[in-house]
Amino acid sequence: CRRVDEGDERARLAFDIYIHRLKKYIGAYYAVLGRVDVVAFTAGVGENAAPVREAAVAGLEGLGLAVDADLNAVRGDEARLISPASARVAVAVVPTDEEMEIATQTYALVIGSGNLT
Repeated sequence: CRRVDEGDERARLAFDIYIHRLKKYIGAYYAVLGRVDVVAFTAGVGENAAPVREAAVAGLEGLGLAVDADLNAVRGDEARLISPASARVAVAVVPTDEEMEIATQTYALVIGSGNLT
C-alpha cells in the first residue's frame, strides 16, 4: 500500500487487480451459499493492510457489507469486528499463526501414523 500511496502506477494496478479478485470471490461465495454471515480477513495482508480491507468491501454494501473506518484502523493481536453494528454481515480481522498451524498439523500427522510415508 505504501507504493500505491507514493503514486507508483504499477503498484496501483496490482492493488486494483487484487481488490477486484477479492470482490469477485466474496460475490461468488455469496451467490453459491445464498447468504454470508461473516467475511474474515486473515494472514499477512488481511491482518495488516487496512486499505485492502476497506477497498475489498467498498461497493458491496448492497450485500450487507460495510467497514467502520475507525475500527478498521485499529491494529491488534486479537480477533475483532471491523464492521459497524448496523451491518447485516460481520466483517472481522482474525490473526493467524501459520507456522504454529503447520507445526501442529505436522506433529499430528507424524504422531498419528508414526511416519510421513
